[in-house]
Amino acid sequence: MLKTTICALLSLISMRAAAQFTTDSLLIEGKYRTFVYDPSVKVKPGASLIFLMHGSGGEPMGFAQRAGKLQARAAAENLVLVYPGGYKRYWNECRKASTALANKENVNEEAFFTALIDLFDKKYKINRKHVFATGFSGGGHMSYKLGLTMPDKIAAISAVVANLPTEENMDCSPMNKALPVMITNGTADETNPYNGGEVKTAGVTLGNVRSTEQSLAYWSQLDGYSGQPVKSSFPDADPGNNVTVEKYTYQQKGKPEVTLLKVINGKHEFPTDFDVFEETWMFFKRQISR
Repeated sequence: MLKTTICALLSLISMRAAAQFTTDSLLIEGKYRTFVYDPSVKVKPGASLIFLMHGSGGEPMGFAQRAGKLQARAAAENLVLVYPGGYKRYWNECRKASTALANKENVNEEAFFTALIDLFDKKYKINRKHVFATGFSGGGHMSYKLGLTMPDKIAAISAVVANLPTEENMDCSPMNKALPVMITNGTADETNPYNGGEVKTAGVTLGNVRSTEQSLAYWSQLDGYSGQPVKSSFPDADPGNNVTVEKYTYQQKGKPEVTLLKVINGKHEFPTDFDVFEETWMFFKRQISR
């Protein structure tokens, strides 16, 4: 076990060392918005673009370090991975109650992400139909926002430890367009409660969110599904941690896929039984091949 852990750590260190991240910025409506990416990754025209977004209070460089396995495969998978930064570490997502400056100043996130798409299209000639978004916690909420307000530019989203805001806490104007969505939530999450309720976090107020099942139902109904999803289980990668993963999927020909990864006993943290970034790319990749 110790040998395996040491090998895993050495592998992670190697992947981090191989990445050559750089920080850049765009001026959006008088505000400099930062982002991180690895310009050393060689991709071919038609690459997919993935936005990976940090949580509330986080920053992009630290978040980039967590996606080491997927980052190491970026060239082979023909991926441009971009880690945008929230305004003063927070996003102007869809939670009306948010007291973060990004929300209070009504920062134009759509303009920021549109500019990023244009920039990386100019740099790499990406496939603009293969632009995806994923994020953790507040970044998951930002993924929801992009899916709600920019479904013409975002092909699919993956939200990690995030539930949709309740109706009274929703200040986005959804375009109501069907979209592939994956949600990864832990049943023991005390910050983003699995069964809905108040989001508890230090420093800012964020209001109430729906339950995970209600969040799943929102997207599945929008995508034209009814009834119960198909249930399966992940192999138990770590029998000693009391965590298991159940998968619930809506998938029919001609409709976008909607999937929930239910992390039994999972908390407000990255799952350890699987790599959520690699699982997210597998989900996005399925949408490309449909």
